[in-house]
Amino acid sequence: MRTTWKRLAVAAAIAALPLAGTIGTAQAEGEKFILVSHAPDSDSWWNTIKNGITLAGEQMGVEVEYRNPPTGDIADMARIIQQAAASNPDGIITTLADPDVLSGPIQDAVDKGIPVIIINSGTPEKAAELGALMYVGQPEYDAGLAAGQRAKRDGVGSFLCVNHVISNPVVGERCAGFADGLGVDLGSSMIDSGQDPAEIKNKVKAYLSANPETEAVLTLGPTSADPTIDALKEMGKAGDIYFGTFDLGTEIVKAIKDGTIQWGIDQQPFLQAYLPVIILTNYQRFGVLPGNNINSGPGFVTADALGKVEEFAGEYR
Repeated sequence: MRTTWKRLAVAAAIAALPLAGTIGTAQAEGEKFILVSHAPDSDSWWNTIKNGITLAGEQMGVEVEYRNPPTGDIADMARIIQQAAASNPDGIITTLADPDVLSGPIQDAVDKGIPVIIINSGTPEKAAELGALMYVGQPEYDAGLAAGQRAKRDGVGSFLCVNHVISNPVVGERCAGFADGLGVDLGSSMIDSGQDPAEIKNKVKAYLSANPETEAVLTLGPTSADPTIDALKEMGKAGDIYFGTFDLGTEIVKAIKDGTIQWGIDQQPFLQAYLPVIILTNYQRFGVLPGNNINSGPGFVTADALGKVEEFAGEYR
């Protein structure tokens, strides 16, 4: 028991030291964990993920590192996972954006004896199939279904889903769930918007001009939400067309506050990054592990309950 308390005291002392190293990396004496995401450098939503692992690294006295494919290329991400595994870290935290491409490298890491936690993109079932310790994230189809059911209660019968990550089939489940929640076919309601803001705005304007009967817009994160806000304002539809979005961000929070967006679905990315570092550290040190996967969302954020969400949007929310 005395040894355990000594280790906890040392960890606490190390956590109190100033942070050194590059942005998104907490350098300390102790275990090393690597988080690999599928996000391109341009996607600011992942700043919250970086903040989550950095804070957890400081508090636990471990080294954490964030890696990603700069352009969001999944094949590049697969290579990054392989490189991470080759460095023999004490644990890998990774998204599972495309199981066909990423399952192999993740399975190889598990087979090497590296503990792996799947976050954000993926499912508990797929995580278990690959031998990962657990899944921490939002059940995407269920979140979309809940959103669609909410929109249906609000009188919505048709929608446009603006998908900026069409290559990630898991994220597309949000659109499918929303359609099922409304009780309509997804059909051509989901568009491949790409990730260029100007292109997204123009595609949204073109779709709504060609389909003026569209009653709602669903976006899948700040990358698609921010240009859609601009599109609706330019078309004079801001506040008139029903608008829901996944995830939060500075512009999304502003739009919720001014009535342009009815609600945002918070999957709590901070927890998706923070909790795995805490879990892996305790797993390495003491062999303890939660018995269940962790659902970090969904939660609906409306104008009535902004509070700390507004204060920490884009940072910890």
